[in-house]
Amino acid sequence: MKINTLCYQINIRILFLSLCVFSIGAVGTLWHAKESIQNEMESSVHLAEQLITFELSKPLASTEWIKQLQTLKATRHLRIQLKNPAGMVFKTTSGQNKTSVNPPLWFVKLVSSSPTQIERVLLTNDGQAFIVLIEANPLNEIDEVWEESLAFFGLLFLLMTLIFTVISVMFNRVLKAIYLIVEGLERLEKKDYQNRLPEFSSYDMNLIANAINKLITKLEASQQENRALTQHTLTIQEDERQRLAQDLHDELGQSLTAIKVMTATVARMNDTQNAIVKQSTTAIIEICDHLMKVVRSMMQQLHPLTLTELGLKAALHDLIDSWRLRCPTLQMDFQCDENIEQCPKAINIHIFRIIQECLTNVFRHARAEKVSIILAIELDKNLLLTITDNGQGFDALNIKNGFGLFSMQERVRSLNGEFTIETNPKQGMKITTIIPYSP
Repeated sequence: MKINTLCYQINIRILFLSLCVFSIGAVGTLWHAKESIQNEMESSVHLAEQLITFELSKPLASTEWIKQLQTLKATRHLRIQLKNPAGMVFKTTSGQNKTSVNPPLWFVKLVSSSPTQIERVLLTNDGQAFIVLIEANPLNEIDEVWEESLAFFGLLFLLMTLIFTVISVMFNRVLKAIYLIVEGLERLEKKDYQNRLPEFSSYDMNLIANAINKLITKLEASQQENRALTQHTLTIQEDERQRLAQDLHDELGQSLTAIKVMTATVARMNDTQNAIVKQSTTAIIEICDHLMKVVRSMMQQLHPLTLTELGLKAALHDLIDSWRLRCPTLQMDFQCDENIEQCPKAINIHIFRIIQECLTNVFRHARAEKVSIILAIELDKNLLLTITDNGQGFDALNIKNGFGLFSMQERVRSLNGEFTIETNPKQGMKITTIIPYSP
C-alpha cells in the first residue's frame, strides 16, 4: 500500500485520535484515582478518630481501655496503636492488606500520596494518659482502584476498537465506491463506453454514479454517430479515389499509350528520316514511359485496381513487392491467412490502407531493418493484423499521434475494432489491430 493513499491517511488519523483519547482517559483516570485514594484515606482516618473518641470518651481505668481495644477487630486499611507517653505499645490493630490482585509497582507509585496519620491523647479514670495513633494504609484502596482501572481501560479499549472498526468499515465502503468511480473514469478516458457504474448504497455516491452513467451514455451515442460519419466519409473518399484511379487508367493511361504507339510508328516509317525527327520521337516515347509509370503509381496510391479485381491478398503481395523494390535493404516478412478473402470488401480497403500507412511510417521514421506483417482470421470471428518492426521506436507514454496513426485509429474504430501500439525507445514497435467481422 502506498503511504499517500487516502485509506492509509484516514486509518493513521483514526489511530492517532484513538491513542489521544486513550491517553487523555488514562491520565484523567490516574489523577482521579490518586485524588480518590487520598480522600478515602483522610476520611477513614477521621472517621476512626471520631468513633474512638465517641466510644472511649468516658473516664475508664487503664485496664478497661485495654479491654476495649482488644475487642476491636482488624480494620480495613487502618492501623491503630495505643501507647503510653513513654512509648510502650499496649495494643496494635492492623488493616487487612491481603488482596487477590497485586497492582504493579509503577501504578502504586503513580497513585500513592503522602501518608495520613492522627495522634490523640486520652485520659483514663485512674489518671493515666494514653496516646492513640491512627495511620491509614492505602494498599487495599490501591488494589480496588487497580481493579476498577483494569475494567475501565478494558471497556475503553473495546469501545475504541468498536468505533475504529465501524469507522474503518464505513470509510472502506466509501473508498471502494470512489475506486469504482475512478475505474469508470479511466475506462471513459480510454473510450470504453460499454460498462456502467453500479448502484451504490450511499445516496451521494449514487448521484455521482448516475451523472457519470448519463455522460457515458451520451458519449457512447456520440461515438456511434462519429463512427458512422467516419465510415461514411471513408466510403465516399474511397469511392472517389476509385473513380479517379479508373479515370486515370481509362483516359490518361490509354491516351499516353496511344501517343507512344503512334510515335513509335512514326519512328519506324522509313530509315531516311532526319535525325531531329528521330530524336524527337525517341524523347516522346521516353516521356510517355515516365508518365505511364507516374500514372500507375498514382493509381496504386489512390485505389489499387488489384484489390478490386483480384482481392486483398493479391493487392497486399503487389504492395509489398513494390516496397521491396523501393527498399531492397529492408527485409519484409508477410503471412496471410488463406481464408482472408472471406472478409467483406468494406474491411479489405481499410486493412490495405492500414498496412500501406504502416509501411510508409517504417520507411520514413523507423529506420528498421526488418518488418513482419501477419494477417489472420481469429476464431472465425475476428480479423487479426499484427505489424512488427525492429526500428528505433519511441516512448509509449509520450505518443504524439501524427495524422497517419490517427487515421489508422479512426479506421479501426469506425469498424468497432481495437487498435493498440506497443513501443519503447530502441526496441521497435508493434501495432495490433483486431476487427470483428461476419463472413
